[in-house]
Amino acid sequence: MVHHHRYNLLKKGGDEEAGTLLFLYYRRRRPNLLSVLFLSLLSCTFILAPHLFSASSSLSHLCSFGVQNEGFVGNIDVNAPLCSSIPNGRICCDRSHFRSDICFMKGDVRTHSPSSSVFLYSSKSNNGFISYVSSMIDDGEQEEHDELQHERIKPYTRKWEPSIMDTIDELDLISKRANLGVHHPCDVIHNVPAVIFSTGGYTGNLYHEFNDGIMPLYITSQHFNKKVVFFILDYRNWWVIKYGDIISHLSDHPVIDFIGDNRTHCFTEAIIGLRIHDELTVDTSLMRSNESIVDFRNLLDRAYWPRIRGLIQEEEQETVDKKMSTSPTSGSVFDYQARKPKLVILSRNGSRAIMNENSLVKTSEEMGFQVQVLRPERTTELAKIYRSLNSSDVMIGVHGAAMTHFLFMKPGSVLIQVIPLGTEWAAETYYGEPARKLGLKYIGYKIKGRESSLFDEYDKDDPVLRNPSSFTKKGWEYTKKIYLEDQTVRLELRRFGKRLARAYYCITGIHPQSSLE
Repeated sequence: MVHHHRYNLLKKGGDEEAGTLLFLYYRRRRPNLLSVLFLSLLSCTFILAPHLFSASSSLSHLCSFGVQNEGFVGNIDVNAPLCSSIPNGRICCDRSHFRSDICFMKGDVRTHSPSSSVFLYSSKSNNGFISYVSSMIDDGEQEEHDELQHERIKPYTRKWEPSIMDTIDELDLISKRANLGVHHPCDVIHNVPAVIFSTGGYTGNLYHEFNDGIMPLYITSQHFNKKVVFFILDYRNWWVIKYGDIISHLSDHPVIDFIGDNRTHCFTEAIIGLRIHDELTVDTSLMRSNESIVDFRNLLDRAYWPRIRGLIQEEEQETVDKKMSTSPTSGSVFDYQARKPKLVILSRNGSRAIMNENSLVKTSEEMGFQVQVLRPERTTELAKIYRSLNSSDVMIGVHGAAMTHFLFMKPGSVLIQVIPLGTEWAAETYYGEPARKLGLKYIGYKIKGRESSLFDEYDKDDPVLRNPSSFTKKGWEYTKKIYLEDQTVRLELRRFGKRLARAYYCITGIHPQSSLE
C-alpha cells in the first residue's frame, strides 16, 4: 500500500493517478532502465500538459514524486477549520486540535463493522493510459494496491490522555478505487450524513458525559438540523436512554451501534469524531451560525420541557385525586412561598459533602430563601433535575462533577461553588469560567483550612493545609487521593452567610431579612 503521507500523488484526477500506478509498477517489477526512462517521460508529459505554457511552471517540481499539499485544502478560507470543504472521493482528517481528531469522508461511503472500518469508493474514471498501466500489474497485486488513502482514528475528545485513549475503539478509514470493484454491498442506504463517535472513556461521569460527549455532539452536528444519523462506538444502551431527549433534538433518526449492527450502511457523507471547543462551552466564533452556549442551553430547554409538562400534569392529577383541602391560609402560604427566591442545594454524600447541611438550610431559610435540597442519583431522570434547577434562582454545590448541572440554570441566576482545599484551579476552569460564559452570576467560596476535614487529620502547619499547590502540581493522583476522595467540608455559616446575602441581593435587589455578617 502506498501511504498517503509519503506518496501524496492523487492531487488532481487522472494525471496524478497515472503517476501513482507507474510508481507501483516500478517498485514491484523493477523494469530495465530504458523502460523506466520511457514511462517516466510519458508520465511527465501527461502531468505537464496543462502547465506547459505557464510561465510559473517548473519541470523539476511537476515531475517530482515528493510530498505535496492536498489540492482541496489550498482554497479553504484560512479562518475556516481544516477540512471545512472537500470534494467527492476524498478523506480529510483535521488533527490540529490537541483535544480531538476529526475526519471527513465524502462520496460513496460504506460502513463495515466486522473490521471496524469505513470505506470510501472513488468514482474517478480512468483514461486509456491508466487502464494500460493497471493491466501491467498482476491481478494478485491489484487488490493489494487498490487503497488510495488509509487513516486511523479514535473518535473521542481526550486524545491528549493516552491512558484513556487506549480504551477507545479505533476505526480504519479506507479510500479505494471503485473501478477495481466495489465490495460491501449496501444493506441500508441513508439520504442523510453520518456522525460517528465514541461513548467510551470517562462516560459514567456527568461532567465528562456533557463536556466530552453531548456538547461536542451539538457542536459537530447541529448544523444538519436533525438530518443526520449517529453511529456510536463503545455503545452503551443506558447512555442512549439517559440522553435520549437531547439526541432526539439533534437527530430525527435512531442511534446505531456501530459494532453491534453488522449491516453495511451507505452514505454520501460521514464525519468521524467530534469537535470540542473548551470546558463546558460553545465558542461562538467557531460555529457556522454563531451559536453560543446559550443556544445549547435553549436546546436543553426544548428537549426537557415536554417531559416536564408531563410531570406537572401528573402532579396536578395526584392533587385532584387526593382532594387536598384549600383553606385560606394554605393558599396564602403557597403564594408567599412562590414569591421567595428559590435556592437549590446540590447535596453530596461521602467525599466533599457539606457536613452541616441542615444548618445551611436553616440559615438560608432565615435569610428569606425558599430552599430545596436536591440529591441526584445515577438513576435520577435528568428532566426532573432540569425542572428543579431551571426554576431556581440560586444553586449551591461543592466542586465536583455534579456542578455540571449549572447548565440547567437560567442565565442571570446565581451559582455558588464551594471550593475545597486543593481544587481552586479545577473549580475555576471547569465550572467558574463556563458558568460566567452562560450568563450566570458566579460566586466562588474558597474554604479555609479549619472548614476542611483535613484539618483534623494533619498538623495545622502541614503543607497539605498550608500549601495545597505543592501537592496538586505533583499530578492528578495526588489531587484525587488527598483533596477529592478524602475531604469533606463544614461551612462557617457566619462567613458563608456573606455569600448568601450577596446572592439574595443579586436576585431581589434588596437586602435579606437577616444576615450573619
